[in-house]
Amino acid sequence: MDAKAAIRERVEADRAHLIELSHRIHANPELGFQEEKASAWMSEFLSDGGLKVERGVCGLPTAFVARTGSGPLHVAICAEYDCLPSIGHACGHNVIAAMAAGAGIAAARVADDIGVTVSVIGTPAEEIGDNGGKILLLERGAFDGVHAAMMVHPAPMDMVEPPVIAIATFDVHYTGKEAHASAFPEAGINAADALTVAQTAIGLLRQHIHGTDRVHGIVTHGGEAPNIVPAHTSARYMVRAKSLKDLEEIRRRVMNCFEAGALATGSKLEVRGGSKPYAEMVHDHSLASIYKRNAEQIGRVFLNIPGMERAAGSTDMGNISLAIPSIHPMIGINSLPAINHQPEFTAHCVTKDADQAVFDGAMAMAFTIADAAADAELRNRLIQRGAHS
Repeated sequence: MDAKAAIRERVEADRAHLIELSHRIHANPELGFQEEKASAWMSEFLSDGGLKVERGVCGLPTAFVARTGSGPLHVAICAEYDCLPSIGHACGHNVIAAMAAGAGIAAARVADDIGVTVSVIGTPAEEIGDNGGKILLLERGAFDGVHAAMMVHPAPMDMVEPPVIAIATFDVHYTGKEAHASAFPEAGINAADALTVAQTAIGLLRQHIHGTDRVHGIVTHGGEAPNIVPAHTSARYMVRAKSLKDLEEIRRRVMNCFEAGALATGSKLEVRGGSKPYAEMVHDHSLASIYKRNAEQIGRVFLNIPGMERAAGSTDMGNISLAIPSIHPMIGINSLPAINHQPEFTAHCVTKDADQAVFDGAMAMAFTIADAAADAELRNRLIQRGAHS
């Protein structure tokens, strides 16, 4: 039996179990760095599938590394399994996790035959937007020796090289002074006004930023009571740009807006977080081409839709891609008009289309590993880059 036939046989044999894993994670949503159930279920599943699993790696209790094979080409499959606040798995990380597990176990079937080492790396806290799990794992050595990395993400439709831009996420805190809002307003320093000034300045800034820049946020605390001058307010903001280099410029301008709020009202400004932004995604075109060919062969369809280049998200997989040749395709779950980060998308992530995506994504990734190993030029490029990184 050739490698791809063996991969297909294993994924087909695991199909019902992979779907059950996806649904179980979906039914038990856990926020970043709190994914105790999902991490345990993933680790148990991969261990039962023959991989050697190390849990709690790099000082992160919900991270793991599952490994198989001993070949010279080392490929990592990244698994995400955290959810979004309030709306659960509205980005489909349950599908990502199950696909990664399926691909890892299928690749384990042929790893030594095709000369690869395969790691499934459990990467917590992708949704937090700052200092995410992949960044910490990369810094702490979990990706050492890896020559290529991949993951597949659910979306309304299939895309081989989706636009992924850089992002900085941070919390803004203003401190003023309480006073009776009617009797002695002159004795107060209004921290809510500081936030209002900042938001107004950001709104006016929007017409002067690049079309690839994004600024968006929420007020996380607006005051205590309407008859008390607010002494403490806070907001969480995200600033995005095409690249880390571009991000520094737009972030500086946004920070000026927050400083304007403090200056105008006399409040004190404190900014927390944002020190480890997510990078832009640099897709390895050769690996992406191989993935696309394999996905099409198993029935996936990639549409070229004008304007989709503006539909850019962000992920800490971008940081991996700057260090290691990587791919991050999207796999469609036929969800339209529902889109990622909507409650309706949460519901779509356990439909028959999402279940099919689990099966197809696992197969396409494992096939891509087999083809990369069989391509002498690509294999040598990946290994040699790793030797010099």
